[in-house]
Amino acid sequence: MKIYTKTGDDGTTSLFYGGRVSKASALPMAYGAVDEAQAAIGLARATNEDPELDQLLTLLCRDLYVAMAELATLPENRDKLDPGTTLVTKDMVSAIEKAIDATSELFEAPTEFTIPGQTEMSARLDWARVMARRAERESLNVCGEDSEVLPYLNRLSDLLWTLARWQEGESLLSRDS
Repeated sequence: MKIYTKTGDDGTTSLFYGGRVSKASALPMAYGAVDEAQAAIGLARATNEDPELDQLLTLLCRDLYVAMAELATLPENRDKLDPGTTLVTKDMVSAIEKAIDATSELFEAPTEFTIPGQTEMSARLDWARVMARRAERESLNVCGEDSEVLPYLNRLSDLLWTLARWQEGESLLSRDS
């Protein structure tokens, strides 16, 4: 099997569960932005040495595949999506909120605006955060009313901000020891 199909040479792309649209249409713009956020999280993973953080970042990358599948589906095919596999769920959003809460307990939150770049890892997480924010903006016009993609992407950017701040400094847990 060859990696190239040549079917997109005309400027169109296939969608999940059928259909073709221009590569410049809202659906590919949305799932493309999610793909970029996923790659940015992968960039953070590449320099990470903490197995627990790696596990979380890997889970986030897998969740973003779910979001991309949902965003790459025409509204008339949405009923074919499988919750948690090709459809973002409320449980996925809740899991992000729990990760934010757990990470927030590890450090004292800054009281002023932060400037990215204190550490390489925090800068990579901040880059992933801004990519998640862009994915959220690109997804605004394509998500159905009952979609959980927007809440998921919104919480994802919050989690990435929290992880970046945690990676910048000494944790509360290490100060207590």
